[in-house]
Amino acid sequence: MTRDDLYFDDVAVGSEFVSGERLVTERDLTSFAEISGDHHPIHVDPDFAARSVFGQRILHGPFGIAVVLGLFGQFRSFAAAAVALTDIQDWRFRAPIFVGDQLTLRMRIGAKSAGKSGRHGIVQRDMSLVKQDGTVAQDGRMGLLMACRAAPPEV
Repeated sequence: MTRDDLYFDDVAVGSEFVSGERLVTERDLTSFAEISGDHHPIHVDPDFAARSVFGQRILHGPFGIAVVLGLFGQFRSFAAAAVALTDIQDWRFRAPIFVGDQLTLRMRIGAKSAGKSGRHGIVQRDMSLVKQDGTVAQDGRMGLLMACRAAPPEV
């Protein structure tokens, strides 16, 4: 435990955090297609995608969720107390993600609720995945189960 670690008790509703940037690569697109098994031509066929409303291939929607989770990992102050993702709510896909986009996570603590045991609590995080031009590509809420700093001993 370090002085900079944030526990459930320390997290204030309204606090905001911004990650560094992550460049979306060709390898990201092809790897996600392989992992997911989704080889729809909008993702993998440049000729098909060029004739689409997007004019080029787009990354899979769930790729953005995965990037949000990865960018959250840059907030090292949460590492000691983060226990588990509890839910994803009201997730919206607002703009396509393309190879070459630079993505940033903007996170705001929207709410928190203490658990009955006093050992854990849930923090609701408002997450926005933002492109280099300021466009929000995806957003929604994600719950995070966090340990309390002064948790009572296990019985």
